[in-house]
Amino acid sequence: MSEPEDQQPSTARRSVRSFVRRAGRLTRSQEKALATLWPEYGLEIGATELDLDAVFGRQAPRVVEIGFGNGDTLVEQAREAPDIDFLGIEVHEPGIGHCLIGIRDAGLSNLRLLRHDALEVLENQLPAGSISRINLYFPDPWPKKRHHKRRIVNGRFLDLCHRALEVGGRLHVATDWDNYAEHIDEALAARDDFRCLDRRTHDGDAPLERPRTKFEQRGIRRGHRIHDWIFVTGK
Repeated sequence: MSEPEDQQPSTARRSVRSFVRRAGRLTRSQEKALATLWPEYGLEIGATELDLDAVFGRQAPRVVEIGFGNGDTLVEQAREAPDIDFLGIEVHEPGIGHCLIGIRDAGLSNLRLLRHDALEVLENQLPAGSISRINLYFPDPWPKKRHHKRRIVNGRFLDLCHRALEVGGRLHVATDWDNYAEHIDEALAARDDFRCLDRRTHDGDAPLERPRTKFEQRGIRRGHRIHDWIFVTGK
């Protein structure tokens, strides 16, 4: 791949993050949720991989969503698919607190959250072949050229997704930035371990097997078009 970080040792790669930890202001309810609900619905990072059957108390298809924002659409997906287990990864505490409240209010037992760097979760916490689908909806586009190295869609990310996904597993991606769409097309075209099952450009009226998100709606208000992909592992 063309990204210089992919050619460096992993310890060096980790110094380039695809996100910035913005402090944000926690509401009292979010702060309370983090204190009282995290032990029930949050997963701590450990030295060994997660035992997902033990986490959810069953065997089921598993979906990972990276960067779930405030979690409203993640809660919606988990509520509408009780036969599927969901793992949400986010680093911003206000969104995590909001999502925890949503999980509690919906009475969900099939959704757990991780507060950590998604790349490190994919690399160290998820067993190989344990995930049916990975969702990456409207990641930070890092639009300035000097920041393109921070874009999460790169060789290392795709390697880790492929490792985590089961045979025939799917990677769903969406962005509202044309330049990032070109970047994603190029990154996936260079792979022989992912096949594009579907690709769609639309005005917010035809999302590919996903709910609409607040980031999508923000992009539409700015006059952006929406790009959607479904990639499947294998040729």
